[in-house]
Amino acid sequence: MSLELIVLGIIILILALLGLGILFKLAGLLLRILFHVILGWISLFLIDLLPFVHIPINLLTVLVAGFGGIWGVLLLLIAQALGFFG
Repeated sequence: MSLELIVLGIIILILALLGLGILFKLAGLLLRILFHVILGWISLFLIDLLPFVHIPINLLTVLVAGFGGIWGVLLLLIAQALGFFG
């Protein structure tokens, strides 16, 4: 085996390990985002079950709850308390 082949193999191994590390970090980030989206949707639907809260379930509120998570649902509760939802 030549020295160039060994060096090339080491470089490919290092790049593969770096690529896997980035992939695992990205997958972890995507799982956290998905968790917050689902948590926001579940909390929106559960809060809407309360008799004194009426937040309409439409595209806008689902997007706010999805992107905002718990904070988005709290924002929708504040908007409902201020009378934005008839």
